[in-house]
Amino acid sequence: MTEITPAFENQVLDILAEVCESDEVKNEPDIRLFEEGLMDSFATIALLVEVGERMGIDVPISDFNRNQWATPNMIIQQLADRK
Repeated sequence: MTEITPAFENQVLDILAEVCESDEVKNEPDIRLFEEGLMDSFATIALLVEVGERMGIDVPISDFNRNQWATPNMIIQQLADRK
């Protein structure tokens, strides 16, 4: 498992809050994004594009699995494992 720094975590949460148009992702890092309606397929694409452009972490859409990317904490871990 890759070490996650507070700066990395905050950067991911900032991007996620913009994509979801909600700071709730920062306050509840275990919220189920798709089940709560905070993310959909369009937000997924936006997230992957923003992460690629701003963080230099490329995630092919084919690697995106809703079950593995369901919460902010899970997204942070998935991205940390790819950096």
